[in-house]
This record gives sequence, structure tokens and C-alpha cells, in this order.
Amino acid sequence: MSLYRRTSVTSFSDCGRVFSLTIQRGIGRFVPWFLQTSQKWTRCCQDQSLPSSPLLSLNLFNMLIPTRYYLLVVVVLISARYLFGIWGSADSRSAYLTALAEKWKHAQNAGLSYITDGDPNVSSSLPISLEEEPRRANASFVILARNGELKEVIESLKQIEDRFNRKYHYPYVFLNEQPFTNEFKRWTQEVISSKAHYGVIPPDHWYQPGHIDEARAAMMRQTLVDDDVIYGGSVSYRNMCRFNSGFFYRHPLMQQFRYYWRVEPGVKFFCDIETDPFLYMQDHNKTYGFTISLYEYERTIPSLWVVTKEFMRRHPEYLPEDNALGFISDDQGETYNLCHFWSNFEIADMDLWRSEAYTKYFEFLDSVGGFYYERWGDAPVHSIGAALFSRKDQIHFFREIGYRHDPFQHCPQGDHHRNGKCWCEEKDNFDYDGYSCTYRYDRLFT
Repeated sequence: MSLYRRTSVTSFSDCGRVFSLTIQRGIGRFVPWFLQTSQKWTRCCQDQSLPSSPLLSLNLFNMLIPTRYYLLVVVVLISARYLFGIWGSADSRSAYLTALAEKWKHAQNAGLSYITDGDPNVSSSLPISLEEEPRRANASFVILARNGELKEVIESLKQIEDRFNRKYHYPYVFLNEQPFTNEFKRWTQEVISSKAHYGVIPPDHWYQPGHIDEARAAMMRQTLVDDDVIYGGSVSYRNMCRFNSGFFYRHPLMQQFRYYWRVEPGVKFFCDIETDPFLYMQDHNKTYGFTISLYEYERTIPSLWVVTKEFMRRHPEYLPEDNALGFISDDQGETYNLCHFWSNFEIADMDLWRSEAYTKYFEFLDSVGGFYYERWGDAPVHSIGAALFSRKDQIHFFREIGYRHDPFQHCPQGDHHRNGKCWCEEKDNFDYDGYSCTYRYDRLFT
């Protein structure tokens, strides 16, 4: 039978409890065995009438049963004292046991393999590996998807797991305007190495708000359809853009996290990601990270900058010095140059979106109805918000993360390509294509 039965370990005190139980169980099983064995040897010696045998000494030991207990207890106590003593101070011992508890807790949650001695009726709570868990940020992946996109979601999950998350085990939040099916949950849980949360989007966060004049909105949609604007006639696409612009980070499942990594169905990750992007954001006080930037289709946002300028006029106090206005405007904010970060990939600090500045900005945009009367996308809205309300040094280009969302891709160059074992061709890279805005980002720092 396994020595270690499943025990919930969540704190330093729990570690002490588990250690104590382990010692007790070990003593409880070893002492009876030891007594029984010694008695058998003694009887054997007596039966064989071997007075000169060295085994005769066991007779004497057999008469000193209390002494054997004392010796065993002394050995256990000395061993325990030695093990704890070599760890140094009380603080260092506490830190070690706390880390050990977190390791065991993660193993239980993630369903990792355990050590057993062959008894199928007993499950152990001791993981095969007690290597130190990597330091992690308070972060999650977020995936907006429908049940019908399961295949594309699995493709994305498999790549992000193989390239990064199999080592770090960050959780996932899946969001949908409809409940996820059991099939969707089962397949996604089989692919990932960490915990998954599945949430339904509240109706007021997803559907067209009541203040929108539907007759006017329908007329404007038809105009875009006539002009062959992609998604020009889609209400659901507009719902998605509005939700990503101002609501996903308010979802109850997202409230427990600070950083997020947005993952879309059917994307590709070309390279091994050895450095934790979440910790990079946290440790370097970054607010927004991207891999691809490009120009927006002006026909979809004809009034966005007019509304934004009015907000800036009303609230100059929200604009920090040395912000990234130079990325989105070539004339100190008079006009918008249409540059934006492609938000299907973004790693960001949700404190930026939850700030008073961005909250007021989004509410102002939402009040004028541009998400429905035009076709404002979350990419330009997020990009403008990040550029206006962050310092320019808080926006980061993840050059080492190879990424593709059709039809564009970022392929790392040089050492980043070699170190990441990337499988994209370096020449197949959008960074400095004529339609890319990456050179404008570089220009912020030259």
C-alpha cells in the first residue's frame, strides 16, 4: 500500500501536518514489522538450540522492547532535526515548505502523475517531480470563441501549450455569448496543462445597446456592404468589437487576474518562448505588448479620431507626459495616421483598461454609437487608448514571439529566430512591409 494517501496541501501549516502524518505512518508500519521480525529470529534461535550463535543476542534485544522504542524515536527525531536544521533560518524553511505546498497543490489541480507502489486503490499526493515551480504573474489567457470554432481553438491551444504554457501552466478563460458545450470543454481540457474557466458573456456586454437607433444603424451597415467593406453588414462582428474594446476585462472570470494574453482560434506560434512574457510585463512595468502593427481601413472609422480629439480636449489630465501619441499621429494629434496594433494578439495589463482614463474614454466612444453606426474595431480603440494613456516606454514589441494570424505574420529575426527554434522563414515577415506601422513604433525611441 502507498505510504502517501491523498492529502490537501495548501499552506505551510498543512506541510507540517503532512510531514507529521508521514512520520507517524512510517513509525506505525515499521515498528510492528521490526518487533515481529525480531521475535521470529529469537524463536528460530531457541528452536535450533544455537547458544553460541551471534543471533542469540536477539534474545537480549527482545527483552528490551521499551529500549527499542526509545532508540527508534531518537533516530527519527535526530533525522528530522537534521533535515530541518540544514535549511537554515525559520524564514528559509517556511519559504521552502510554502513552495513545496504550492507544487503539490498545482499537481493535484493539473492532474499530474503521482508516485505509488502499485496499489490501484490508493492515490498518492506526492508528485513524481518536486522541482521548484517557475515564478508566475497573476495572469491568464483569454479566448473568445464559439462552439463551432472548436477545431480552430484546439489548433491554437496545442501550439501555445507546446511552445510556452506546458512549462508555466497559466490558466485559460474561454468566453462565449452562448454556453459552451460539454464537447468543447472536454476537448479543450484534454489539450491544456492548466485550469480552464468557461464563461457566458452578459447580454448587456454583448448585444447592441438600447440607445442605438437601429434604423440608422441598418442604413449605415448597408452602405458599407455596398462599398464591399469586410464585415460591413455584420451586427455580431460589431458586438465582438465593442465587447473586446470595453467589456472583456469586466467579466467576473477575469476579475481575479491582472494580465492577459489574447489568443484567437486558428492562429500560429512559430517559436519556443523561453522567457515568460507576463513576468516581463510585470517586472518592467509594461502596459501593452504586440507583435504586428498596421494601418486601419479608414472607411470603417471615419469619425473615431474626431470623437477622440473631443475627449482629449475635455480631459487633458488623463494624458501622461511622454505618451505614445507619436505612434498614432504625425502632427501632434491633429490627425490620426491610422496606425494600430493588431489586437488579435495582445498581452496587456488590465489595469490600463480598468483605469479611470480608459473607462471614461470607452464610455464616451460608446455613447456616440460609432461601433454600430460605423464599424469601429477594438484594434484601433485599444491602440489609441494604449498610446494616449501609457508612457511610450510602457508599450512593448515582442520581437521574439513568432506569430501568424492570416494573412499577416511576424517572424523573429537573427538570434531570436535561432534561439526560439522558429519554423517560419525569416524573409516571410510583415514587420517592415509597406502596410506595416512597426517603423513608426521604432521611431518613438530614436
